[in-house]
Amino acid sequence: MNTSEIIKTVFLPVSAKVAWGYLTEADKLAKWFHPPQQDLADGQDYALLGTDSGDKMCWGKVLKMDPYHALSYSFAIKPFPDMDTEVHWTLDEIEGGTRITMRHTGLENVGAQSFGLSMALDKGWDGHFAKLRDI
Repeated sequence: MNTSEIIKTVFLPVSAKVAWGYLTEADKLAKWFHPPQQDLADGQDYALLGTDSGDKMCWGKVLKMDPYHALSYSFAIKPFPDMDTEVHWTLDEIEGGTRITMRHTGLENVGAQSFGLSMALDKGWDGHFAKLRDI
């Protein structure tokens, strides 16, 4: 089986507790990603909205919340509403701040378009991570 996975890492000069807020709290997520309708909550559905349009851009369900350590959620996007992927975040406090690692898995589930989608998502995550670095 062909497995596609996007892995990104960012280093932030803040504690894991502060970094966690940027992954789960609506007002902080909106500063670097798509604004959610509400804070992310364990076991709950979520939707992220377009910054300008207000349209639902990404959605899924929060699968795991281990505050200040790990977060996982299913992830679908508007062009592929039935896409079955997951995003996994790991937070590690290190000297001087927090290392956040993101793994976006399951991209092979979209079939023949998976490589093109992986390239587009990889570029999109780069843009979002650039904003996260500037918080």
